[in-house]
Amino acid sequence: MMAICAAAGLLISATWSKTEPVKLRKEAQERELALKGLVPAADGILPAGDVTIADKDGVIYRASAGGETIGYVVSSFGRGYSSYIRMLVATDMDNTVTGINILGHAETPGLGDQITEDWFQAQFGGKTLEHLNVVKGETDTDIQAISGATISSRAVTRGAKEAVEALMAERDKGLDTATPDAQTGGGEVAAPVAEPVAE
Repeated sequence: MMAICAAAGLLISATWSKTEPVKLRKEAQERELALKGLVPAADGILPAGDVTIADKDGVIYRASAGGETIGYVVSSFGRGYSSYIRMLVATDMDNTVTGINILGHAETPGLGDQITEDWFQAQFGGKTLEHLNVVKGETDTDIQAISGATISSRAVTRGAKEAVEALMAERDKGLDTATPDAQTGGGEVAAPVAEPVAE
């Protein structure tokens, strides 16, 4: 019995060691594409600082064009109904959300997983901090909850709101004036996104 358990452990360990790097590379590639998709005008998107959101380590990215900062993207998290929801939240220089992208989740199929649908994510574009609130029913100013998935809706909205709050706090500390040498790029980010994202 001990021999069987030991063999099973070795097999699981070997499988993990081969699949985990592949998973991390795939996640990094998806994140890089999502970053560029959120700020298509940028000719460079680099890590600029670290943040903690929902007890998870995230990263603030600085998006630039022609050497000028044109916006930021924050990797953020929300505690959903059955999972941590990983997302990117993009803002302009006025701290207004320009878009979000859900990177990963394990919410309920047919209900909470609707957070990935275009109609839900599109609501976040143009929202300022005071309008990142979930409303049951139609709304022109806030975020309309997904029917039957209010918890998931709130998790994404909270993740977006906390991303903006964290970004504003870091900008108040001097993030806008930090040099590239001061950029940290820690947290959950893999190496490929540490280089400028090219067209």
